[in-house]
Amino acid sequence: MDQSQLLKELRIDRSAPPARPPARGGWIVAAVVLALAAAGGGWWWLQGARPVSVETAIASAPQASGGNMAVLQATGYVTARRQATVSAQITGTLTQVLIEEGERVEAGQVLATLEDAAQKAMLAQAQARLHAAQAQLSQVRAQLAQSQRDEVRAAELLGRHLVSQQAVELARTQVVSQRALAEAQAREVDVAQANVHAAQVQLDYCTVRAPFAGVVTAKAAQVGEIVSPLSAGGGFTRTGVGTIVDMDSLEVEVDVNEAYIQRVDAGQVVEAVLDAYPDWKIPGHVIAIIPTADRGKATVKVRVGFDHKDPRILPDMGVRVSFLEDDEADAAAAPAPAGVLVPADAIVQRDGRSLVFVVDGDRARQRAVTPGQAYADQRLVEGLAAGARVVRKPGAGLADGTRVEPVRR
Repeated sequence: MDQSQLLKELRIDRSAPPARPPARGGWIVAAVVLALAAAGGGWWWLQGARPVSVETAIASAPQASGGNMAVLQATGYVTARRQATVSAQITGTLTQVLIEEGERVEAGQVLATLEDAAQKAMLAQAQARLHAAQAQLSQVRAQLAQSQRDEVRAAELLGRHLVSQQAVELARTQVVSQRALAEAQAREVDVAQANVHAAQVQLDYCTVRAPFAGVVTAKAAQVGEIVSPLSAGGGFTRTGVGTIVDMDSLEVEVDVNEAYIQRVDAGQVVEAVLDAYPDWKIPGHVIAIIPTADRGKATVKVRVGFDHKDPRILPDMGVRVSFLEDDEADAAAAPAPAGVLVPADAIVQRDGRSLVFVVDGDRARQRAVTPGQAYADQRLVEGLAAGARVVRKPGAGLADGTRVEPVRR
């Protein structure tokens, strides 16, 4: 290459347009995109960290087919027929709270007291008015007695022609007037006595007593707080002192699918298994079938009673009830089928496999199972242990390791 060609290569081409720097708007767009991506990532992280509310059930071992055979299983909760949140009948400040959670109380036992200075003053005032009315009645009755004696003397003097007929009539009029005044004063005494009784009732309202014997399950107020039978005070007024449960009134309420309610009868023998004690079978019986259905859940509520009371049975415990039928045709008891019973809606199909999700701490873990025979709304499956807590109706977004929070129906 000669010198002239080298000079042409080094020459600046001024005809080409100058290169423009990047537009400022492009940087702004890029920043907005990055911010949106960061916000989306944060939202995705928060959604992943938030637990999913799920309904759960306990996998149970099936009953043997001989002897008493389970024709239906349902889940529910232990409830108390006698339970009361005790409160004062008037608004006042607590001066004593004499209960703690777990204590047993007897009917009529004092649970708390309110400030009663005003009520005592009202009672003293009512008693003073009663005493004044009684004194006035004594005075009027004394005057009536005197008027009656005057009438008798006037009548005697009239017979001796010592007084006029008018004097006798005046004496009789005085007697009638004094008798009416005494009757009116007697009614005043009755009113004063009623006022004393009302003041005594108000004073008694300052003492909160147990309506029945039971166990204290909640202490809702402390000394110095204001309690009231009405909800008032912007959150600073308590509406109850404590909650008492009669443990002898515990029973089970279960929801039975209305498609199987014909298998349940009053007095039917049942076996109840608490979620807390999966190996303990509690004998019981059907108390009553509540004659109404829940259209939202398509279920009918059934009351079940325990044949024997036990301190391990506590209110609001989860329970599974097996409704039994006496199978007299088969005297020899056959062994129970292999596997455990879970609600049919706990089984899902994914990638050609039958899966259930088991609650492990605060996570859902998927387990592959082999479905077997159906028992009403339950399904026999293999691959799970009795007592495992499974998720009912797992959604498509529920995956292995998802954080979950069990809730009750």
